[in-house]
Amino acid sequence: MKKLLTLLAAAFVFNSHAADKLSVAATAVPHAEILEFVKPTLARQGVELEIKVFTDYVQPNIQVAEKRLDANFFQHQPYLDEFNKGKGTHLAAVTGVHIEPFGAYSSKIKKIDELRDGATVAIPNDATNGGRALLLLDKAGIITLKDNQNILATPKDVAGNPRHLKFRELEAATLPRVLDQVDLALINTNYALQAKLNPNQDALVIEGAQSPYVNILVARPDNKDSEAMKKLAAALHSPETRKFLIDKYQGAVVPAF
Repeated sequence: MKKLLTLLAAAFVFNSHAADKLSVAATAVPHAEILEFVKPTLARQGVELEIKVFTDYVQPNIQVAEKRLDANFFQHQPYLDEFNKGKGTHLAAVTGVHIEPFGAYSSKIKKIDELRDGATVAIPNDATNGGRALLLLDKAGIITLKDNQNILATPKDVAGNPRHLKFRELEAATLPRVLDQVDLALINTNYALQAKLNPNQDALVIEGAQSPYVNILVARPDNKDSEAMKKLAAALHSPETRKFLIDKYQGAVVPAF
C-alpha cells in the first residue's frame, strides 16, 4: 500500500508538472520552425507547447487578445504598436528573438538600377511594413521620402520619384505570388523564405543586420510573466537556439540576443 501511494503521488506530481500548456500562433517560416526547435526543451521542463500556424498578420493578435491563444510569434514592435493603437488591444512584448532583414525581389531584373521608368512596385499594405518597404527604397536611392525616419510612410509621402514608379499595396502574404505580375516586390523575409527565395542571394536590396525590426514573442498583460512564458522566452534565448538560427538560415534570420 505504501509503495502504491508513493507511485500515485509521483504520478500526480509528474502530471501536474506536465500540465502547463502554451498555445502559440506563428507564421510558418521561420517562426513555427523556431518554436518546433525549442518544443522538446520545453517538454523536458514540463511545458507542452502547441503551435498554431497562420498565414496572415491579423488573426494571431486577435486570437491572443481574445484569449483563444496564449501568445504569438510573428511580428516586430512597430507593427504591434500600430495594431494595439488601431484595434484598442493591449498586447505586450515578452522578448525579442531575431531579425529578418527585409528585401526587394524581382523576376524581371537582376539589379535595382535596372528598374524601368513607370515600373510597378508591390509593397505590403499594412502601415509599418509598407513604411519599412518605402524606407528601404529611399535608402537605396530609388525614391526620396519627405521624412526618411517615418516608419508609417505611405506612397503619399514620396517626395521624389524620378522613375515614376507605380505602387501597389497588397497583403504581405500575397507578395511572393505576384512577383511575375510586377517589376519589384518588397517582401517580408518569413514570406520570402516560405516561397523558397534566398534573401542573401535573391534580394536586389536588403536591410542590414542592424535593422530595428526585431521579431518578438507577444502575449497579454495577464499572462506574459507566467512561469510557462518565462520558460519559453528562456528557451528562445538559449545558446542552442542561437546556433540553430545561424546554421539553418545562413544570415536570412539573425539572432537578436
